[in-house]
Amino acid sequence: MTPDSIVFDLDGTLWDSCPACAVAWNHVLARNGITFREITTPDVQAVAGKPHETAIREAFDGLPEHHIQTLITETSEADLRFIRDLGGALYDGVEAGLERLADRFPLFIVSNCQAGYIEMFLDETGLGRTIRDFECWGNTKRPKGDNLRGLVARNGLVRPVMIGDAEGDRQAAQSCGIPFIHVTYGYFDLAGDHRRFDSFPALTEHFLSGAETSSTAP
Repeated sequence: MTPDSIVFDLDGTLWDSCPACAVAWNHVLARNGITFREITTPDVQAVAGKPHETAIREAFDGLPEHHIQTLITETSEADLRFIRDLGGALYDGVEAGLERLADRFPLFIVSNCQAGYIEMFLDETGLGRTIRDFECWGNTKRPKGDNLRGLVARNGLVRPVMIGDAEGDRQAAQSCGIPFIHVTYGYFDLAGDHRRFDSFPALTEHFLSGAETSSTAP
């Protein structure tokens, strides 16, 4: 059946901000005099999609707890500042695709990011007009499945679909009984029998062609 709405993950699905986050995390290390190896873009990508606190704990494994707490707090703010300064990169076709999809479907975002991150993304990209509602770990401190379930309930969605690049996205969708679609251009390679798309334009055409078929069917 044609979905009545589309819920997107953010990092690894709509854009990539990992290079700017790597700069931000190194800045926080230096500012606090915390000794650790230099953080690289692949380091950030390896923990992308997880709640911010979990990502920091995994990326900086081995540091004392008081340093971890400093990093959790300060990187949350530094990420937003450095992404505004350095930018994030929308994946090919995302801007045009969201504009087209928003004409046919209500669009939403559910992410494990910190509070303020989705708002910053929408402001920096100018895509706020395409997104009806969003939820994140930073606002609720709840698992992604719970946030997805809450967003579906408060918007009265009947046939939503979840699109993401990570195992956490798939698990969130499964926990809510929602179909999951994997975008393979993101950070992670997922095995399984779910539908896959290698580009955002291909995903866009799939949904729009399905909507056209549905609207013209007898």
